[in-house]
Amino acid sequence: MSGILVALLGIVVLSLGYRYYSKFVAEKIFRLDPNYVTPAHRYKDGVDFVPTNKFVLWGHHFTSVAGAAPILGPAIAVYWGWLPAFLWVILGTVFAAGVHDFGTLVLSVRNKGQSVGTLAHRLVGQRAKILFLFIILILVLMVNAVFAWVISNLFISYPASVLPVFIQIPLAIWIGHAVYKRNKKMLVPSLFALAAMYLAAILASKVGFLQIDLVQYMGGEDGSGLFGLGAVSTAFLIWIVILMIYVYIASTLPVWKLLQPRDFINSHQLVVGLGILYLGLLFTNPEMTAPVTNANPDTPWLPLLFITIACGAISGFHGLVSSGTSSKQLDKETDARMVGYLGAVGEGVLALVSIIAVATFFANTDEFLATYSSFSAANGAGLGVFVEGAAGLAGGLAIPPDIATTIVSIIVVSFAATTLDTSVRLMRYIIAELGVEYKVPALTKTHVATTVAVVSSAALVLLPEGPKGFGSGGYQLWPLFGTANQLLAGISLMLIAVWLKRLGRNYAVVLIPMIFLMFMTLYAMFQQVLFEWSWFGSNSNTLLFVLGAIIFVFAIWIILTAFSVLSGKQETPLDDDTENYG
Repeated sequence: MSGILVALLGIVVLSLGYRYYSKFVAEKIFRLDPNYVTPAHRYKDGVDFVPTNKFVLWGHHFTSVAGAAPILGPAIAVYWGWLPAFLWVILGTVFAAGVHDFGTLVLSVRNKGQSVGTLAHRLVGQRAKILFLFIILILVLMVNAVFAWVISNLFISYPASVLPVFIQIPLAIWIGHAVYKRNKKMLVPSLFALAAMYLAAILASKVGFLQIDLVQYMGGEDGSGLFGLGAVSTAFLIWIVILMIYVYIASTLPVWKLLQPRDFINSHQLVVGLGILYLGLLFTNPEMTAPVTNANPDTPWLPLLFITIACGAISGFHGLVSSGTSSKQLDKETDARMVGYLGAVGEGVLALVSIIAVATFFANTDEFLATYSSFSAANGAGLGVFVEGAAGLAGGLAIPPDIATTIVSIIVVSFAATTLDTSVRLMRYIIAELGVEYKVPALTKTHVATTVAVVSSAALVLLPEGPKGFGSGGYQLWPLFGTANQLLAGISLMLIAVWLKRLGRNYAVVLIPMIFLMFMTLYAMFQQVLFEWSWFGSNSNTLLFVLGAIIFVFAIWIILTAFSVLSGKQETPLDDDTENYG
């Protein structure tokens, strides 16, 4: 089957979902009010609460949620065939992700910009809030470890991408100062910054000394490094340290100084990158050489497909971004449809091209099956196959392979870095909330909470031993990241359902995807925790077993409490904002 036909079908369905379904949800379910005073105006402080143009905010939100996960998950899930991955991405985006991202944004805006963790107390009860906060804390900790691991490995594998990524940081700070201190427009400077990044990418691809290749500096892969480590392990350690220093600074700066302008640049980068890939697809017109379905998988697709593809179909992390940062920057409540739902659609488009890039990369089906010989092999090969496959699509526009590979790796790194520092900022908020809850004043301090977040994230990615050698933490955590992420999305949908029920509105649009997601995720988590990661499991792993068991028990507790509320057996007060404006 033609890759072009698959792309057209997917884009048409996603477009119709935004045009009609999101409008129905906005007008009939959430009933957005253009006159509602959003938290960005009500609590404006110039640091976290900053009224923001909807296009700029969409750029920040989109690139914060569109990290490496909507690329990596689909690239792995093609193992079961491209059709199951395609259907889950398209239908999941329209009926689950869009409603989830949109709903958590509106729920937070109507409740003083509070996070979904805090709102669990208001909607379900104090105990649920604490359990939910701990689930979120574990999830963002895993996000930090996984994405730091991905970025460090990409810097090692594609050293030409380092210079363009680092150039973006001072350019973003310059743009932030020009926009918020001198009232300049952001569009033209951000396009200039993007051009500078891609010029640096071209030069770095062709000029060897512009490639920041730490492994080669230490004598190549067989060279020796620091602390008795090899060259590759030392390079990995150095990049992790650099990333942790960067995210510490980035997550404590005011959002207008780095976060927003950098994300606006990345939103253009995503549009340009997607344009290159889809135009390249049009000119190369490749066939889908991956099988429609895998007839003999060593691991069943049910329920693992629905947690392998998390971001790109639905992701609980999106709800953290919606309620943690985006809700504090929403200028008008009616902007929530574009920021929340269209942000999810944009990620669906990215996941779609990831599927196509992988499914068209191989010359024939036999080559695909040789590389994707098992689910474990797919996990190891997925990201690299996407980079090479996407570079092949870009070659349809006569872009040289080395430059195309660098640009694709820059896109992946940029989005992963955006998600990483947003996640660290969210983790700081959660630690501060727990500090208030348990009366530990030190944890409410910005730099103390950020230090805890950064140090624990670095430890989680560096310390666990595993199949990838030193620093296997991020690799090992990927399966648990998917289940925890989807579980968080299901719980967030449940909170939205409780809120809508209290307002006397139809909450079926939230309840149906919630039940589906909860069933698939708990089914998958039960299988993994008990039969794979436990001490008598097929793939025993103490780290995954302990974290997975804690999340599973907490989730069951929250679900039982929430269903008690939905059934009317337990009452909780509505927030004043909801009563006045809902």
